[in-house]
Amino acid sequence: MTAVPAADLSAALSDLAADRALLGRTSTAERVAAVLRERIAQGSFPPGTRLSEGRICTALGVSRNTLREAFRLLTHERLLVHRLNRGTFVRVLTAADIVDIYRVRRLVECAALRGLGEPPYAVAEVRAAVTAGERAAAEGRWHTCSTANIRFHQALAALAGSARTDEMMRGVLAELRLAFHIMKDPRRFHDPYLSRNQAITDALEAGDAARAERLLAAYLDDSLRQLLAAYPREASQE
Repeated sequence: MTAVPAADLSAALSDLAADRALLGRTSTAERVAAVLRERIAQGSFPPGTRLSEGRICTALGVSRNTLREAFRLLTHERLLVHRLNRGTFVRVLTAADIVDIYRVRRLVECAALRGLGEPPYAVAEVRAAVTAGERAAAEGRWHTCSTANIRFHQALAALAGSARTDEMMRGVLAELRLAFHIMKDPRRFHDPYLSRNQAITDALEAGDAARAERLLAAYLDDSLRQLLAAYPREASQE
C-alpha cells in the first residue's frame, strides 16, 4: 500500500473540510460519496491510501453511518476496497482493470461523437477543457493538466446529452485517475495528448464528427498502450 506523507494527508483533509458546505443540512450518503469521488479523482487521496473514518467524519461533519454508506457506494464503483480488520482504502488498479476501463471509454466516448447528428456542435465545454489543460501544461502544473484532460473526456461523453451516460463516465474516469497517480512522469504521459485534444476539438468545431471520432479512437488505443507499458508491475498486485 502507498504511504501518504502526513503533510499531504493533512492537506487533503483540510481540502475535504472545505467541501463540507456542499453537503448542506440535508447531507446524504450520495452527496458524501460525490465529494469523496471528486477528491479521489483530483488525487487528494492516492491509490492505497487508508481512509480514516474519524478524521473524514470530522472534516465533513457527518455521522459514521452516513460515511460508511458512502464508502459502500464507492466500493461498489470500484474506487474503494474494504479490508477486514484493516479499514477502507483507495483501490489500486490492476492492468486488467485498465484494459476494461478503456474498453468502456471507447464504447461510450466514440459513440457520443458518432451520434452527434448535424453540426454545429455545442463544444464550448470541450474547448474550455483543452484551454485549461494547455494553460496548466505551460505553467508546469501537470496534476492540474491531468484534471483538465479528465474534464475534456467528460465533456466529449456529455455531447451524447444523456444524464445516465454522464453519471457512468464520472465513475469510469474517476477510476481511471487511480492509474494516472501511479505514473512516475506525468509530463511525459500527458504532454503528447495536448495537441491531440486540440485536433479532436478543431474537428468538432469544423463540424467533422467522423474525423473527430477517428482521432479519438486512435488516441484511446495509443493511450492504453502507453499506460500499460509504463504501469508498474507491482501495481497489478492488489
